[in-house]
Amino acid sequence: MNDKVEAIKSWLGTGSINIFGLPMSGKDTQGIKLAETLGAKFLSSGMIIRAMEEQTKNHYTDHGALIPTNVFYEWVLPYFERPDLFNYPLILSSIGRWHGEEDQVMSVAAGAGHEIKAVIILNVSEADVEKRFEAAKTLNDRGDRPDDKDLETFKTRLKEFREKTAPVLQYYNSLGLLIEVNGDQSREQVFNEIVEKLYQKTLKSPA
Repeated sequence: MNDKVEAIKSWLGTGSINIFGLPMSGKDTQGIKLAETLGAKFLSSGMIIRAMEEQTKNHYTDHGALIPTNVFYEWVLPYFERPDLFNYPLILSSIGRWHGEEDQVMSVAAGAGHEIKAVIILNVSEADVEKRFEAAKTLNDRGDRPDDKDLETFKTRLKEFREKTAPVLQYYNSLGLLIEVNGDQSREQVFNEIVEKLYQKTLKSPA
């Protein structure tokens, strides 16, 4: 594992890996662990947006919808150019969820020295993430998030992913950046698959 991690670090440099998946698929859990393993910084669009919504009192996502693209550009993209991130690789959690935002995300990331070098999709079925949602509500381990308030809101989030984010993944796939990972495994198995598939990608990259 250590040799593979070192190979990934060398290949990634100060670039970015963007992780996508349905709500409750484990994006932030895996992203944080990957960032710690690679010595990278972790950026979650969800965390940034929730913080900005609280600060501005503009609650775009309370009912499960994605924020408007112009607001996404204003709130999230400036993070790529933060001086404290300049010399670090970045692990991103769903930065650019709405089809049409991809080119701007890639341009800003590259311009800041964080070229997007891989995009991971954690594949989990809608039925399975609904079960995870219900379990999380029972355990009350997600906090008091408005976008998690009930199953109807959660299903709106699934619909937004299906209609707006799935085409984003198709776009990244057309560029040869997409890596598919089975998200319906234990957390450790998911992480090990991520590392293995990133390592395989390094072997296919030009020296």
